Amino acid sequence: MHGIEADGLVVRVGGKRNGRNAVNGLSLRLSRGVHGLLGPNGAGKTTLIRTLATVQAPSAGTLSLLGTPANGRLRPVRRRLGYLPQHFGFYKRFKVREFVEYLAWLKEMPPAAIPGAVNRALERVGLTDRADDRMKSLSGGMVRRVGIAQAIVNDPEVLLLDEPTVGLDPAQRLRFRELVTELGQRSCVLISTHLVEDVAAACTDVVLVSEGSLVFQGTPADLATAGTDDHVGDSPIERGYSALISASAGGAW
Repeated sequence: MHGIEADGLVVRVGGKRNGRNAVNGLSLRLSRGVHGLLGPNGAGKTTLIRTLATVQAPSAGTLSLLGTPANGRLRPVRRRLGYLPQHFGFYKRFKVREFVEYLAWLKEMPPAAIPGAVNRALERVGLTDRADDRMKSLSGGMVRRVGIAQAIVNDPEVLLLDEPTVGLDPAQRLRFRELVTELGQRSCVLISTHLVEDVAAACTDVVLVSEGSLVFQGTPADLATAGTDDHVGDSPIERGYSALISASAGGAW
């Protein structure tokens, strides 16, 4: 069964007068593995992630998550999702452990399972020694790692991460790649990022969007063959990315 199935998905943002289709007729099927979501600024990546996380409702087309239509009962599906938004809020006086426990409670995890799940999540992101620190005392990179911990605390079957490596140093990014590779062995993981090299290193599949539409879906190796030395980029995969984005924009990118 696919974790994510979208057919002709349209998501409109903005008001009636000034609105636009941030996602425009996108069809996509993703199952177990690590999938990288790439695209320029304004391509619709965050809107797509928000829609897949059931934060934003589709305007047209169909969307199913874990075999359940997104216009049906969403509460059971949300228990099986993990979501890290690009920007997330928290009470600054929360301790790290308290924050992750609170999100586990919101996901309706069994109370007896929460303490052990929180400990495992914090261990996986390397924050066990900061579990009793207050959120306001953490660096930006540490806050991001707490965000990853809350996203994985319920062992989600679909994990949606929007710019998860922002603020992480190079060593932490390497550990993050190892973590998502492990998670992708049993879950459908979708990572939205601007860092093409992270996709090349961690993802089994690449989804490239431009102006809300699907431009490419394939392996990182497939993406690397799409460009030539004449295209912008320091590596074959970056040149493939720039070649496809340029073609989708009529050569104007």
